[in-house]
Amino acid sequence: MAKVLSITNQKGGVGKTTTAINMAASLSRMKQKILLIDIDPQGNASAGSGVDRDSQEVTAYEVLMHAAPIQEAIVATNASYDVVASNRELSGALIELVDEEHREFRLRVALQTLREEYDFVLIDCPPSLDLLTVNALVASDAVVIPMQCEYFALEGLTELVNTIRKIRAAFNPDLNIEGLLRTMFDSRNSLSREVSSQLEEYFGDKVYHTIIPRNIRLAEAPSYGKPVLEYDKRSKGARAYLALAGEVMGRESNK
Repeated sequence: MAKVLSITNQKGGVGKTTTAINMAASLSRMKQKILLIDIDPQGNASAGSGVDRDSQEVTAYEVLMHAAPIQEAIVATNASYDVVASNRELSGALIELVDEEHREFRLRVALQTLREEYDFVLIDCPPSLDLLTVNALVASDAVVIPMQCEYFALEGLTELVNTIRKIRAAFNPDLNIEGLLRTMFDSRNSLSREVSSQLEEYFGDKVYHTIIPRNIRLAEAPSYGKPVLEYDKRSKGARAYLALAGEVMGRESNK
C-alpha cells in the first residue's frame, strides 16, 4: 500500500515544488512506483514534470469536485513517475467546496481507489494553509517539510506544526511529521548553520541527514520541464535528491 506524503510549507520559495518533483524522480529511479499529485493551482509541479497543465481534460480540480475518478487524471511522464496535474481552475474549488459536507476528505476518498497501485504518493501543496492543503493533510500518512535555514522560517514552522496538530485532532489522528528537509543551504552562512543546529536540537531524528544545497541546475531544470536528474544527473542537486530518496527508503525499511 502506498505511503502518502504531503510536501508542504505555507512559506513560499523554500523549494517545496522542487522537492516534490525531484523526490518523485529520485524514488522512481530506485524502482519505486510514484504518483505525484499537484494540488497547487499554480501547477508548477505539473509543468516542472513536463506535463502541459492547461491541456488536460481531467485535473486535480475534477478529482476534488468528484466530477471524475482520479484514475482519469493520471498522466505518465518521461521521468517514469505519474502525475495528477493542476492549473488555475483548481482555485475555484476553494469557493465551491465551502458549503459541502466532508469537504476536507475529498482527496482522501479519491485516493482510496489506487493506494494499492503505488509505492509512494507525493502531494505538492500550495504555499498556504487553505482547504486544498487541508485536503492533502487529511489524505496523508505524514508530512515532509522543506525549509530554508533562516529566522523567519522558524516562525512559519511553528505555525505549520500547530496546523498539523489541529488536523490530527480533528480529521486524521495518524498524521505525523515524516521529516524536515533543509533546502537551498549555504554552509558559508553562519545563520544557516545556527538555524540548522536548532532544528536538529528540537526535532532530532525528524531532520533528514540529507541537505539540499543551493544549486543553479536545480533552479534551471523546471524551465525545461524536467527533474534535475533528467536535466543534469551529475549536478550537486541531483546527487542530493538521490541521497534523500535513499534516506526515505531507509527509514521505511527500518519501520
